[in-house]
Amino acid sequence: MASLSEQLFRRKPVQEFSAETGADTGQSELKRSIGLFQLATFGIGATIGTGIFFILSEAVPMAGPATIFAFLLAGVVAGLTALCYAELASAVPVSGSSYSYAYASLGEFVAMIVAACLLLEYGVSTAAVAVGWSQYINELLGNLFSFSLPTELAYAPEQGGIINLPAVLLVAMCALLLIRGASESAKVNAVMVMIKLGVLLVFVAIGITGWNSDNLQDFAPYGFSGVTAATGVIFFTFVGLDAVSTAGEEVKNPRRNMPLAIISALLVVTGMYILVAIVGLAAQPWQQFEGQEAGLSQILENITGSTWPGTFIAAGAVISIFSVTLVTLFGQTRILFAMSRDGMIPEFFHKVNKRTMTPVRNTIVVAIVVSILAGVIPIDFLAEMTSIGTLVAFTVVSIAVIILRQTEPDLDRGFTVPFYPVTPILAIAGSLWIIQNLRITTILVFAVWTAIVLIWYFAYGIRHSHLGRHEHVGLDKEDAQS
Repeated sequence: MASLSEQLFRRKPVQEFSAETGADTGQSELKRSIGLFQLATFGIGATIGTGIFFILSEAVPMAGPATIFAFLLAGVVAGLTALCYAELASAVPVSGSSYSYAYASLGEFVAMIVAACLLLEYGVSTAAVAVGWSQYINELLGNLFSFSLPTELAYAPEQGGIINLPAVLLVAMCALLLIRGASESAKVNAVMVMIKLGVLLVFVAIGITGWNSDNLQDFAPYGFSGVTAATGVIFFTFVGLDAVSTAGEEVKNPRRNMPLAIISALLVVTGMYILVAIVGLAAQPWQQFEGQEAGLSQILENITGSTWPGTFIAAGAVISIFSVTLVTLFGQTRILFAMSRDGMIPEFFHKVNKRTMTPVRNTIVVAIVVSILAGVIPIDFLAEMTSIGTLVAFTVVSIAVIILRQTEPDLDRGFTVPFYPVTPILAIAGSLWIIQNLRITTILVFAVWTAIVLIWYFAYGIRHSHLGRHEHVGLDKEDAQS
């Protein structure tokens, strides 16, 4: 019998991942229907929308106009990590994202810690975005019909409401679309991403007419500490880069398309974030951002003195934030799918519907849990909790690149990290630096959550691990579909 240390650090061979998921044969338990363009819009769709449409009201009060630097810092760290993701996605093109990368490089115990991060990252970020979506729904209803949802149905209990009903309904709609199929979801997402980019460009075009350099004078009212605090809040908006890698088993030609999609999404996202942030901060005193709901809409209304630009932005936000929720919800279901295939959680989450070729039961359970989070928890706490999960996952991915270069030097890699090993080392340092600037409460809650997941691992996962039982699960398993 294997010792405890052997069980904790057993690694799943990359070749076994490939055999189980059909990475080189074009086959998969899930349907391979997503092309490069659709995959890139997955990354853009999951990222743009959170940071721009509503996180400014959280970050700007911390850093003032220097929030621009916070976006830049978050973009640099995310960019370094994105290069690491691109290499791993081309070498291990499977579902599960950084969980699977950790399983292949650092072993089962670390993979479960990463799983804890990802469950927090995706589940909580989906809920956070859904809460932000409800703010724009209220803005839109107010502008079009002079009607707003009652407080009881639009806010979490801590904010004086009973339930955030629009957020719950959004999660339900996304779940129904995902159940229909990955291809259908990817097409709808691509359309929504195009609308989103168009809306943001309109904001820039109108917002720049209200440029007032006086608004940038008190550039960093809280100094560098304010910038680092804002960076921590903003970082969760880059979760979309990880989301691309959760679709590994539903992508055509994954070794080529995965790294290309990740890098393309990063460039578009970072450029748009900084452009919109600069225009918004120059158009409005930074003190006005605090507590401002549907901030981009209000900025345009103040500039033009009319409600129509704000209504336009609010309508675009309602459509485009839908895509963020759709992709992050997708990512959550695929991570659970991969964990279930490895025996870490019950096989229930690995069942694929024969007709839709999607994990229907898995999707329903995830939607219910996320709906509860979105309905009753305020957005500021949700955002920071997501950031720490994202940062820990990014750190492990960067370490995994270094480990796999040593243990699997001959692995087929469609993309390799430039300036190795400097790039992954800087990515690790950047992620750890942002983590140590998060609030201690966030770190403690994260530690408790990770401990809960590890208790689950020692109570269930370590005994049911298919790797430990020498079980091969995947395309050759007759009952994989039901």
